[in-house]
Amino acid sequence: MKLLLTYRLARVAIHLAIGMTKSLLLFPWLDVEGRNRRIRAWSRQLLAICNVTVEASPSHALALDHCLVVANHVSWLDIFVIDAVHPCRFVAKAEIRTWPILGWLAARAGTIFISRGNKRDLRKIFQGLVDKLQEGERIGVFPEGTTAAQGNLLPFHANLFEAAIDAQAPVQPFAVSYVDAAGVPHDSIDFIGEMTFAQSMVRILGGKPVIARLECLAPLATVGAHRRELALAAHGAVATSLGVVVKPDAVSATA
Repeated sequence: MKLLLTYRLARVAIHLAIGMTKSLLLFPWLDVEGRNRRIRAWSRQLLAICNVTVEASPSHALALDHCLVVANHVSWLDIFVIDAVHPCRFVAKAEIRTWPILGWLAARAGTIFISRGNKRDLRKIFQGLVDKLQEGERIGVFPEGTTAAQGNLLPFHANLFEAAIDAQAPVQPFAVSYVDAAGVPHDSIDFIGEMTFAQSMVRILGGKPVIARLECLAPLATVGAHRRELALAAHGAVATSLGVVVKPDAVSATA
């Protein structure tokens, strides 16, 4: 088992090095389509190394190229699972930028980092999101604001839904879950509490094969909508897909 784990860690390190090299040499010269094509291929390869197989629902063909993608957040794997099918320019918490190598790669891939509690930073990033949406890009956010254990769905923060309203871009919810070969929630995926990124990676690389299920849900129109209404609708759609009971506080009080 230790030998297999060491082998997989070495493969991940090599793959990350390749990603760093390509992002330095190629990304400055690529358009959005070219960048997304390479992000999709690189993410699929990373997941394969991590023994993760992606199962996209038949509805994934309905995914919009131009929208605000909102998804539940379980693990650092979520970004790569979505990118393996529908590459996005993600919005993520600033702490991810400090992760070894992956944080740097996320930045090179166009991830937009938000500092918690920094209102000036949020206003600046908000306008950037509106601009990118108006330019026709697909932006991905995790409105829970943090990861939650499988079987749980935290309230959605409604703030960033306003960007889709201002850009007149639709919101498209995605539901992400991870199961083992028996179809039950995988016991190595939850990334919560004081667990570090390194600890999570070791658990996944040393664990059983993972099946990542990605369901693309019906888009929500934003014209004339309110951000809280959108957040509630998106939360309800994701909860229904995951089989999670929706609680009355489905939208954060800070929305």
